[in-house]
Amino acid sequence: MGEPAAEAQDGMSSLLQRLFDAEDDRLPYLTHRQDTVTRGELRERVAKQAAVFAGYGIGPGSTVGLRTPPSFTQVEVLLALWRLGAQVMLFDFRLKPAEVEALCVSCRPQFMVSAGSNVRAAFGFRPEYEVATECHRTGRPATTGHRLVQFSSGSTGRPKVIGRTARSLAAEVERFTRIPGMPGEGDRLLLLSSTAHSFGLVGGLLHSLAAGVSVVFAPRVSARDILAAAVDHRITALFGVPMHYELLAAALDPPALPELRIAVSGGELMPPEVAARFAETYGVPVGESYGTTETGVVAMDVLGALRPSVGRAAPGVVVREHKGELDVALEESPYLFDSGGAQYADGWLHTRDRATIDTAGTVRVQGRADSLVVIGGLKVDLIEVENVLREHPAVEQAVLVHEDVTEAYVAVTDGDRQPSAEELLRWCRERLADYKLPRVIRLMEALPRTANGKLVRHAAHLRGTTTDA
Repeated sequence: MGEPAAEAQDGMSSLLQRLFDAEDDRLPYLTHRQDTVTRGELRERVAKQAAVFAGYGIGPGSTVGLRTPPSFTQVEVLLALWRLGAQVMLFDFRLKPAEVEALCVSCRPQFMVSAGSNVRAAFGFRPEYEVATECHRTGRPATTGHRLVQFSSGSTGRPKVIGRTARSLAAEVERFTRIPGMPGEGDRLLLLSSTAHSFGLVGGLLHSLAAGVSVVFAPRVSARDILAAAVDHRITALFGVPMHYELLAAALDPPALPELRIAVSGGELMPPEVAARFAETYGVPVGESYGTTETGVVAMDVLGALRPSVGRAAPGVVVREHKGELDVALEESPYLFDSGGAQYADGWLHTRDRATIDTAGTVRVQGRADSLVVIGGLKVDLIEVENVLREHPAVEQAVLVHEDVTEAYVAVTDGDRQPSAEELLRWCRERLADYKLPRVIRLMEALPRTANGKLVRHAAHLRGTTTDA
């Protein structure tokens, strides 16, 4: 599965060469406050980083875990590792050590490149990090031609391991360049979307490198800092998740953003009322980008003219409505280590998103059909959180539901000492990334079940049988 190793190395080298050669080296690429890196400077930094990593023995087919916060350093290191032909496993820096270790058990990277212990103390965006490289003697080299590996929660509680080839990444960059309304040369994009996930990485960073777009980062995720960055750098485009637009729509006395003409939300569906408030405040409709980690962008409406749909299928993407859910055509399974289950079959990726496609080809997505939910643009598997709660010695059973917020309903054992909701939250916090934590934990003597013995997962029914702990 995937491209042969030699072809994969040549494919990544060719892709990077095209990205760098697409625009003038003197054009600014990455900007944070007063710090700017041009395309030419990035090219030099990537070459230096690659020389350092080559000294560790990293080369074609090496498997490397990368765990750094969004930063100039993250971009340099990722491109340097790709230049060497390595298979890069991209870890979200917010994952806790136990989560990273669990992923490494199945993936077994030969090297781990991370920003070290200073990440937790970091507050807000920092352009540069010192990185540390660890060698794992039990690691295994790549057995496929995939050069980007990402992780996505699965409906069974087991994370899915997803591979992207150089050809797949190149096709997605090209796809973005053909979507009407995307930022182009001279545009200044304020990128709020996570660069560890597909939309921020490919639609934000890689497409911008190819298209001559300057990428701007805000110092912190607050309305004040985002708006200050937008004003200071005269942004023309904004990519984020609904949470960011909600922050900006609620800002007191927001400044005018006269040059802003593009605003796109990705990662999860935008609530219509948030889009309306943002458009009323800033005079720019919010567009929508819909995609998956497995496929990259699937459908996009940059200008927000086709709401409540997510737009038409992106150029080159074939979709269908199958049993009320959306399927996307793929040549081969994107899943590594048999982690995808039955989600890919007969040339189709089953997104498990409920959707309809009208006669004009616009796609309307209506939410998840399984236990996977999207919170703040990040996928969270409710079963994974349930499993962590059940590991607590005093917990007998747990059910999670998500509507506006994530709620945990927990039945505890009849021991001498019963845990409080606060204790269970601490238990989760030690084992899960913060964005996965339930907002509310409710303790019950027993969880309600259906007539055939299945646990009830209907939020309204659960709320009617308990009180807050």
